[in-house]
Amino acid sequence: METWRAISTIRAVRAFADRPLDEAHVERIIRAGRRAPSSKNRQRWEFVVCRERAHLVELSKVGDFAGHVAAAAAAVAVITPDADNRSAREWTMLDAGQAAQNMLLTAWDLEIGGVHAAVYDEPLARRLLGYPAGYRCDLILSVGYPADPTVLTAPLGTDGRRPLDELVHWERW
Repeated sequence: METWRAISTIRAVRAFADRPLDEAHVERIIRAGRRAPSSKNRQRWEFVVCRERAHLVELSKVGDFAGHVAAAAAAVAVITPDADNRSAREWTMLDAGQAAQNMLLTAWDLEIGGVHAAVYDEPLARRLLGYPAGYRCDLILSVGYPADPTVLTAPLGTDGRRPLDELVHWERW
């Protein structure tokens, strides 16, 4: 899929078909996350991929809006080092967001839907995912083949985005 088409057609998918992802697709999605740009090329992320249904159901409880994780074919938890200052944390989160977007766009290109979920209960995420002290999980992606495959080709119509003339300022505000 051409890049602009992927960017302009992607949508959040929270309802998934009950079928596993092709192994090559999972690997490609993860590789896309690994290829994301990062501050000073530090690549401050690790990924935990979960596919067991019982585990996905447990993970769906880490955030108030993470219920979609329970029905996904897979979840990708983005694990980052705990930063010792606000600036470092902000850069780490920007990098994690870029990795997440790479993975979601790659999934979309493979006709796989997905969406991110914020982790509100970080201690629960740590217990379920088993990552060590000094790391944290703020973001989990759910991915899977859409329950309604027409979402992949349905026209967007009005996409709810603010018009450019409301958000772009040239040279100065």
